[in-house]
Amino acid sequence: MAEKKIKPTKIEAKKASNAENPMRKMKLEKLVISCGGSGEKLEKSVKLLELITKRKVKQAESSKRIPSFGVRPGLKTGALVTIRDSEKEAMLKRLFVAINNKIKKKQIETNHFSFGIQEYLEIPDMEYQRDIGIIGLNVTAVFSRPGKRVNIKKIKQGKTPLKQNVTIEEIENYLTKLGISVE
Repeated sequence: MAEKKIKPTKIEAKKASNAENPMRKMKLEKLVISCGGSGEKLEKSVKLLELITKRKVKQAESSKRIPSFGVRPGLKTGALVTIRDSEKEAMLKRLFVAINNKIKKKQIETNHFSFGIQEYLEIPDMEYQRDIGIIGLNVTAVFSRPGKRVNIKKIKQGKTPLKQNVTIEEIENYLTKLGISVE
């Protein structure tokens, strides 16, 4: 007798189709490296980011007034560099070495994860710079899927559903493939 073929359930069929769907593939969109400070500390932060990334640094300005911190609108309060090209994964691996290739679960959110480096001296191939001193920095990696432009464009702007977001579990899987342990 011939065996009957069992039809897959709707849920199994949906999972199988998602594995093949090119619109479900996630990618590392950008890597943002930033430092905070104002005045002399900001100048040191700019030098540090240029030294690490060898790119032009953007200075962020405040838009609010916070009198207790001496912040006013238009005051430069931070520096950041965005890396979008092919070297973003190599830079991410290099920065993870500074924190012993470990990240905590609470540092991972939907669509991104962030971590801080206490001293730039912990990054491989970095030496102490007398004019910079000792400064820390923040690293944020942003993930996306194809179709994100629908939210961003000006003409015929639309909305994407929540299932278009990159989940925490998918980011954890990505990190384990890179060799980073998630605690």
